Amino acid sequence: MIPVKVREIAYDMNMNPVLLLIDEHELKALPIWIGPIEAHAIALALQGFNLDNPQTTDLVKDILDRLESRLSMVVINDVRDGTYYAELHIWHHGQEVVIDSRPSDAIAMAIRTEAPIYLTEKVAQDSMAIKDLLSEEQQEDLQQILENNPTGDIKKSLH
Repeated sequence: MIPVKVREIAYDMNMNPVLLLIDEHELKALPIWIGPIEAHAIALALQGFNLDNPQTTDLVKDILDRLESRLSMVVINDVRDGTYYAELHIWHHGQEVVIDSRPSDAIAMAIRTEAPIYLTEKVAQDSMAIKDLLSEEQQEDLQQILENNPTGDIKKSLH
């Protein structure tokens, strides 16, 4: 499995949110198109916001805590017809429980619980070299973002 991290939430030319996962060497990226509600949840988790009214990720985290369980990792494990699939790997009383999830929900949980995110080899084949994903100007912009924003909390357009 290949470890990845959330680089940012970007927007395509139609202003659809795109979750950008990158490998640990920042050479390859996997763009996953997500909905605006999911993008909002991930953005809140990335920025560490705790709202007065708990979000779904807060609820699930509280359930895990009260059951003395923890999210050990998230795996983006499959892609079929352009749709990605994920698993939550939960450690509960000495046993691993694997639960299917949408990638956006799984990633929001991983961020909220500081669990690692992995891609299977099959999914990693869909990742693109950053140099092939962006124009030369966009690569320069991304490099500037990476150098000036190590926490990845900036939203950037892909067009």
